[in-house]
Amino acid sequence: MLEGLMQDYPLTLHHMLHRMRDVHPDSKLTTLTAQGTRTASFGEICERVDRLARALRALGVADADRVGTFAWNNQRHFELYMAVPCVGAVLHTLNVRLFAEQLVYIIGHAQDRVIFVDDSLVDVLAPIAAQVSCVRNYVVMGDGEIDPQTLAKLPGALSYEHLLEQAGEGPFEYPSVDERQAAALCYTSGTTGNPKGVLYSHRSVCLHSTASLMSDALGLSSTDRALVVVPMFHANAWGIPHAASLCGADLVMPDRFLQAQPLAKLIESERPTIMGCVPTIFADLLRYADQNDVDLSSLTNCACGGSAVPRQLMKDFQQRHGVRIYQAWGMTETSPVATYSRPPAPPEDAEAQAQDDYWDARARQGTPLPWVQMRLVGDNGQQMPFDGLSTGEIEVRGPWIAAAYYNDPTGAEKFDGGWLATGDIACADERASLQITDRAKDVIKSGGEWISSVELENQVMAHPDVIEAAVIAKPDQKWAERPLCCVVLREGSTVSAQQLVEHLRPRVAKWWLPDEFAFIEEVPKTSVGKFDKKVLRARLSEDTLQGRVQVGSEGRV
Repeated sequence: MLEGLMQDYPLTLHHMLHRMRDVHPDSKLTTLTAQGTRTASFGEICERVDRLARALRALGVADADRVGTFAWNNQRHFELYMAVPCVGAVLHTLNVRLFAEQLVYIIGHAQDRVIFVDDSLVDVLAPIAAQVSCVRNYVVMGDGEIDPQTLAKLPGALSYEHLLEQAGEGPFEYPSVDERQAAALCYTSGTTGNPKGVLYSHRSVCLHSTASLMSDALGLSSTDRALVVVPMFHANAWGIPHAASLCGADLVMPDRFLQAQPLAKLIESERPTIMGCVPTIFADLLRYADQNDVDLSSLTNCACGGSAVPRQLMKDFQQRHGVRIYQAWGMTETSPVATYSRPPAPPEDAEAQAQDDYWDARARQGTPLPWVQMRLVGDNGQQMPFDGLSTGEIEVRGPWIAAAYYNDPTGAEKFDGGWLATGDIACADERASLQITDRAKDVIKSGGEWISSVELENQVMAHPDVIEAAVIAKPDQKWAERPLCCVVLREGSTVSAQQLVEHLRPRVAKWWLPDEFAFIEEVPKTSVGKFDKKVLRARLSEDTLQGRVQVGSEGRV
């Protein structure tokens, strides 16, 4: 073999920190606070990261130690994103919405040595502190002086700003790290069994961040301002903070103010060009913007994922507010972005069919990013063709795809043969454009034929009076399973179950039409904002699902 004569340059977060300091020192990070906004330049942040690195060493944080964060999206959390991996430790972002027993398990499983916590979240973490003996120090983050009573709620708690002040000024001598060294740890949401840890390397973070800058992906550049709504405790906020550090895009952080009104005001004042979050938050923002005089027009390039994005939601945003939303697909195990849907727009005067084809493409989950390989595997293990019709479970592999769970062999079957079995069921067309039809655990098999709960939900949510819709399977003596549609209506709406059936009739196969609806106040959500169908299934089995209405059964034809 004749080796190429290229430098073996390490792919580490040190390079991101270097670019922030030397290439884009004037880029800005703005955080929303209760008193307004606070802004710092990347150059100023790098000086604080140096102080934080010294503080971590003073706390005894050693190579490969896990450092937990229990925080919202804000400047201090971003400082930890950079400092912890750059000193050779592992950043472990804790989901602030998990139940206490899950937090105890995750902290203990990761063996976190230090946990940094926002002052607004101390009361959430304090009740479990006695159960996590591995934690040596807690550091409380907040503006100004931290109330001594707040510090007293956690054993031996220290003030973040005091630590940085005591650390002193000047550059920090960062240690060399291997690009395959662990950089960050994030746990899955644990829908079945205990949450599982996904351990990202410096190399995987760097490659994923670089791919995010491509115009066929998120398309971040130095001219962008990125509003990071997707939580920083969830799969590295989809890689947006790291990508921004590479290209010099401004960052806008909403902290804990994730409701539609403060987000809308933040968009108006800070004029972000890109925003990343789940469909439920986009839907809330759309309702608020429709009811109020809100200018969202700066958002020309938004990323949405976590669950299938309703086609009508994307159309309403673009047609009524000039906001373009593009779908991404992935999971914690894929860093998370694996596919992106950015089809070329047809000309304004294109015929109706061309416009329909465009929106059909926008409603898909898109094509794999470069370096991500994808296949569909059928029930009997055979690989399914990319013909737009054949469905199978998505399996992926690539340089930012997990190869195993951290210190947990129970999920080993998902990584058989070097591929990650995702649990998502989909078809793909001849150009490998993905269309997810369901999660494996959510598919409905009625009379031997599959019904896509995702497609049914999207079509129901296209009704102007429907805010949310989640479809689950209900047992049926004749057909084995039938779809039950759980619906949240707009306030004051009187639309009936039969009217929803008539809305669906021209949109789906006749035998897909639900013969039962449940009108509920809200679809339960997981800790990362996805519809939590296991809660609805439990209510159905316990006969506690309220608002159920029978309609004429269409059966199968």
